[in-house]
Amino acid sequence: MSPITRRIVQAALYESIAIAVVTPTLALAFSHPPGSAFVLSAVMSTIALAWNYVFNSLFERWEASQAVKGRSLARRIAHGVGFEGGLAIILMPMMAWWLDISLWAAFVADLGLLAFFFVYTVAFTWAFDRIFGLPASAS
Repeated sequence: MSPITRRIVQAALYESIAIAVVTPTLALAFSHPPGSAFVLSAVMSTIALAWNYVFNSLFERWEASQAVKGRSLARRIAHGVGFEGGLAIILMPMMAWWLDISLWAAFVADLGLLAFFFVYTVAFTWAFDRIFGLPASAS
């Protein structure tokens, strides 16, 4: 699979699963109608999809320059922290606006999402690599 195709497939699968999990979570946690929670999830997913492509491109460029190849647990954790940390900075203002809450409340709400998505990101990339193989940058 070419690097571009790999990134597109990885991001699309990741975000599809994320929408399926986040929509009911937002609807329940913030007492929003499911339709509103779905739209918010889809908007956040679209932003995350763009960030996923950009971040993974940068990460794989960095990874290719490393002397040690492969994806150790430490490298997978670094990937998860970088991806989720950047995404949190991007999404917090949008969540505050959509949910009509303060930035602090959005930050607190985002912590729950971050906890889930941190584990999800590490597990998903591991499973994706097991199914589709490592990218050229890690081989």
